[in-house]
Parts: sequence; C-alpha cells; structure tokens
Amino acid sequence: MIILLTVAIAPGLALFSYFYLRDQFAGEPSKLLFQSFIYGAVLTFPILFVQYVFDAEGVFVNHFLQNIVFSSVIEEFFKWFVLLIAVYRHVDFEDPYDGILYGASISLGFATVENILYILEFGLQTAFIRAFLPVSSHALFGVVMGYYFGIAKFSKDNKRRRWIGWALLSSIILHLAYNTSLYIYDNIMYGAIPFMLFLWWFGLRKVKQAHLLSVSHYVEQSSTTQSGK
Repeated sequence: MIILLTVAIAPGLALFSYFYLRDQFAGEPSKLLFQSFIYGAVLTFPILFVQYVFDAEGVFVNHFLQNIVFSSVIEEFFKWFVLLIAVYRHVDFEDPYDGILYGASISLGFATVENILYILEFGLQTAFIRAFLPVSSHALFGVVMGYYFGIAKFSKDNKRRRWIGWALLSSIILHLAYNTSLYIYDNIMYGAIPFMLFLWWFGLRKVKQAHLLSVSHYVEQSSTTQSGK
C-alpha cells in the first residue's frame, strides 16, 4: 500500500517542484501554495460525485458528450472557480508567475488524488503512463489557466474579466483536445503523445512569458518605489 501511494503521489510532487524551482522570485513556499494543493485534492470528490450522478441518471445518451466534453468542462470549471474565489485576490498572489504556481498546484492536487484512486484500482502497471499523460496534462492545464489569471491580476486595463474568462476557456479547450485525442486514437502514439508534446511546448511557452511579465512587474515596482523616495 505504501509503495502504491508513493508511486501515485510522486509525479505530482515532481511536477510541482519543477514549476516552483523555475520561479526566479520564489522565497519560502507560501501557505497558500499548500492550501491550493489541498483545494485541488478535495475537489476530486465532488467532481467524481457529479459525474457519477449524471452517469447514473443517464443525462447524456452520447458517450462522447459524457466522457469527453462534460468531464473536460466540469473538471476545469471547478479548478477555475477555486482559483478565482480562494486565490485570485489573496495577498500572496504577488506577481504574474504566481498564477502559474497556484494553477498548477490546484490541478496537481486534483490529479494526485485521481492518480491514487486509479493506481489503487488498476495497479502499478499503469503508473508510468499515467504520470506522463493524465498527471502531466492536468499540471499543464493548470499552468495555462494560471497564466491568464496572472495577466488578469496585474493587468492595468479594463480587460481583467476577459482574461479570467479566457483562463477557463483555454483550459477547457486543451482538456477537450486531450480527451478527444484519447477517444479518437486507440494507439496513444498517434493521438495522446503528439498532443502531449504540443502541450508541453505550449505550457513551457506560457511559463517563459509569465517570467518576463514578472520581471517587468518587479522592475516597475522598483522604479515606482525609487521615484517615491
């Protein structure tokens, strides 16, 4: 049991460490980062419950709508909602790159619990492929979502609501594309793996852009402080 839990938890921790260590402005890990991970972990259960109810009630007669479209929308909506309500206005959200950290943290909390449940049911033989596909994909959905929250948080124009909306829409689109790649192609070499390579490229591009925004943010803050002296 301990081995199974360790294997299930390790990918999420590894990915979070990777994104955290890329933060040029990171000090001590904030309490909010840990809380965000817990929020994401707790989210797993209401999401699974809603999916179970919809399945049991036969709300969707189409398999694609239920398992591809609905699951993509509900998972990303819950994560987006928590990020908006519990994190977006928090004092520890200090620069644009923090959006990526908090988005990834919530997503990895969800992905880690989902991974534990899956590996406990299907065994260690699924661990490697799940680390590369579901866990990584959730992390990257969170990165993209958090990137747009970072723009919204520190935007000086009146487009904040647009960026917040795009945070939700972009993550749903990516999640839907990932699920569709698994649905259309039985062989992951033709569907999921090419898409994951694109997703890693796209996610790391957002990481780089968030770094540049954070640098500009702190340079501007420093200039403002010196001007006020």
